[in-house]
Amino acid sequence: MDKLVIIPTYNEKENIGKIIPAVLSLKGNFHVLIIDDGSPDGTAAIVKTMQATHPDRLFIVERKGKMGLGTAYIAGFKWGLEHNYEYIFEMDADFSHNPKDLERLYEACEQGADVAVGSRYVKGGKVVNWPWDRIFISKGGAFYTKLITWMPVQDPTAGFICYRSRVLKAIPLDEVRFIGYAFQIEMKYRAWKAGFKIKEVPITFVDRKEGVSKMTKGIVQEAMYGVWKMRKF
Repeated sequence: MDKLVIIPTYNEKENIGKIIPAVLSLKGNFHVLIIDDGSPDGTAAIVKTMQATHPDRLFIVERKGKMGLGTAYIAGFKWGLEHNYEYIFEMDADFSHNPKDLERLYEACEQGADVAVGSRYVKGGKVVNWPWDRIFISKGGAFYTKLITWMPVQDPTAGFICYRSRVLKAIPLDEVRFIGYAFQIEMKYRAWKAGFKIKEVPITFVDRKEGVSKMTKGIVQEAMYGVWKMRKF
């Protein structure tokens, strides 16, 4: 087993039946792990129905309630390591990340990176269909993070990532503190501080067309205050 794509879900019935085939149809034998936080809209039931067609490549972990993005990914990382995957990816369910770009992230790691980040803010990257205030918050947060942590990553809150397994084995996953945007920053910061090579791959990020965004003020505030705490790691 080689490549595992982790997709956390909460009320993604409009997207889940489309994103799974899009990933499984890629060259290179990608597998998919859905971490569903008790979606009341029936997301998990859709995934289970699809498992009948892909029993060896599609998996699901069901949790009892909405526990946060970071804890979903940590659960997925542990599952992937237990099942001996070498490349473990993070990806959204809503097509804001183009499934075809998974191949480019994989290639970046194959060519020497330990962590490949699908980046909106390096040359060639861009954001489509976001309102100006969302772009302002995101770019401002990226600049703020770099200013405080000195981490040389242009898009520290990016959630489209490929990790080599050795990175996740080196990071004490049970000590990761944050669950929202700050989780994405913390994982990159811990990898960078541990000496791993991070490469940013330009992507086009497209705002979701279906479903509801999970962004809240609390998630933004966690990131603002969290970066100061990370300097103590």
